[in-house]
Amino acid sequence: MSGYGHEGDERTFAALPPTQGAAFTRTWWGRAWLKALEDTALDGQQLKAGRRQARAGAVGAVSVRPGRITAVVKDRDGTAYRSDVLVRELSEEEWERLLDLAVDSAGHIAALLDREMPPHLVEDAAAAGLDLLPGIGDLDPECGCEAWDHCPHTSALCYQVARLLDEDPFVLLLMRGRGERTLLDQLQARSASRAARGGRGTDDTREAEGAEGVGGMPGVSAEEAYAAEFLLPPLPAPPVAPDAPGRSPSLDTETEPAPGIDPAALEFLASAASDRAHRMLVEALGGGTSDALMAGGGGAGGAGGGSWAAAAPLTVAQDAVRLASDSPAPWLTARLTSGSGRTRAEMDLATRAWRFGGAAALAVLEEEWTPDTEALMWAGTRLSEAWEDDERPVLRRAGARWTVVGAEAQLRLGEDGRWWPYLKSGARWSPAGPPDRDPATALATALAGGPTGAGG
Repeated sequence: MSGYGHEGDERTFAALPPTQGAAFTRTWWGRAWLKALEDTALDGQQLKAGRRQARAGAVGAVSVRPGRITAVVKDRDGTAYRSDVLVRELSEEEWERLLDLAVDSAGHIAALLDREMPPHLVEDAAAAGLDLLPGIGDLDPECGCEAWDHCPHTSALCYQVARLLDEDPFVLLLMRGRGERTLLDQLQARSASRAARGGRGTDDTREAEGAEGVGGMPGVSAEEAYAAEFLLPPLPAPPVAPDAPGRSPSLDTETEPAPGIDPAALEFLASAASDRAHRMLVEALGGGTSDALMAGGGGAGGAGGGSWAAAAPLTVAQDAVRLASDSPAPWLTARLTSGSGRTRAEMDLATRAWRFGGAAALAVLEEEWTPDTEALMWAGTRLSEAWEDDERPVLRRAGARWTVVGAEAQLRLGEDGRWWPYLKSGARWSPAGPPDRDPATALATALAGGPTGAGG
């Protein structure tokens, strides 16, 4: 049931339609409100008359503000009376105590946000000398009919307010002096201040709240933690990534290394790991895929790029190419080449492919596979449409590789559906550029001799 008007010191609720048969309230706090009315009124007949008027829809729009509820109530003959019911507001000191109680338990806030009045909050408040729900004599009537006690008009207003309380217990808190937005802002500020001081409350409070968590620290339910999210202070700004990775450690010491351990190789691996961690950090902090990341083997769909976490683990042979693509010292390149089972020429081609697209590009260079007929038919149609009849290159297909007849150009289809341009370099085919989903675009790159300075 939504109010209208501005949020804060006053809320106005549209007149409710007539209701027949059902009880006026279904919640325990709504029943507590009506009990306070029934215990306060001296004349039960006036209450019955008010209940009938409320059921008939005689109560107009209800205005709720601190300390007072107001509505115009009509008699059967159409005579209208302004009716008010006064409710005691909590003092500033009482609100301070109530806010402390609420922020001490995320469960209280969870219930309020779910439009429920948490019984434990009411009990805790009562134990602290605070009465949230009205009691005998707390609903003070004022009516234009000049009755000195609850009349049918103020009674009808109270019955109607019970329906509002069912839907939103913040209505009761507004009567007591705090609007919903003001109350939530104050709870958030109090929670943030407490977090800045290093905890939610005292040791006694923590112990009283119940569940033990990891390492003996108090725990809360997932529901409470989720509900308390709005109370948490904002996250700090992300750190700024350093301009460059840190210096790698030097392993040149007087102590002789263990047999089989090469300190220089370990220094290189540490430096490479530092470089890669720096590239990942730059990307994670929102810097996108940097040039350094691309050079390190990201490219279009490689082991780096935007998929560090999702990339499949590299084989030893693939990782050797990744390391060699950073152009280390010649002796390290020679060791990586030998260790991966490649010749120097094969390693040169492998590192060129890696720079264009990481592990995916390396697979296209070194592995063969047979694509399905549908993919080949689509590619043939696309290539046929891309050129005029007298300009269309003649292609000879073998598996996933399409070679241009009479030219040193070739297309290769990767298992991810992307097409890679290749050029003949001596007796070997060499990657000529990054991939493309469109085979015609990739072939145009190959026929043009590859992108200027690509991958070199």
